[in-house]
Amino acid sequence: EGRCPIVDTWWQTETGGHMITPLPCATPTVPGSCTLPAIGVDAAIVDQDGQEVPHGTGGLLAIRKPWPGMLRGIYGDRERFIDTYWSRLPGLYFAGDGARRDERGYFWIMGRVDDVINVSGHRMGTMEVESALVSHPAVVEAAVVGMPHEIKGTGIAAFCTLSPTHHPENEQAREALIADLRKHVAGEIGAIAKPDLLRFTDALPKTRSGKIMRRLLRDVAAGVESTQDMTTLEDPKVLSQLRGEA
Repeated sequence: EGRCPIVDTWWQTETGGHMITPLPCATPTVPGSCTLPAIGVDAAIVDQDGQEVPHGTGGLLAIRKPWPGMLRGIYGDRERFIDTYWSRLPGLYFAGDGARRDERGYFWIMGRVDDVINVSGHRMGTMEVESALVSHPAVVEAAVVGMPHEIKGTGIAAFCTLSPTHHPENEQAREALIADLRKHVAGEIGAIAKPDLLRFTDALPKTRSGKIMRRLLRDVAAGVESTQDMTTLEDPKVLSQLRGEA
């Protein structure tokens, strides 16, 4: 209703505070973007060699200089601290997130690097595709993962939970909704982001704390049996449904 601002920011427990954030009442905001680095924070989007990439190009989110409140170590495990945050990009703090900057220099977080997929040479955050899907009135929740693709190398698999008012009544309606969702994603992001596999499900596989178990969805999309630990899976029936076993 315009009475309360919604502010996107980027930070971690390890950073000790907000790192990329709009200044209240000063920085124009854009939904989905955490805008610009806070004063004194030297954030950049870099490639695998630590070199800054052009705006509009996805890459790794890194911090190039020290900042107040930064993590100084992990108690009793110095090597883990170095390996986790400093080994991938020597001399740079690597947060583990993928991101990009638009033409204004605003930062857009693409998600964890493990959730960034390479589709025909284009690096894309699964979070971007999920956001596009849930912006459609038919979709309540979505999870996107990469899947093997003969031509692209990696394809896009999307699993969606639908609104009760948008459940397709027959196969024709189902195919029409899939086509509409693919068109919607293309309109929001671009044709390269259209899901290659789009499956509807009553629920997504989650841990008891509510976190989506994407590793299980990757196995489903790839058509392979899961050999990973599933002791934290809240409802095994969800996985069976996705595999078409129930």
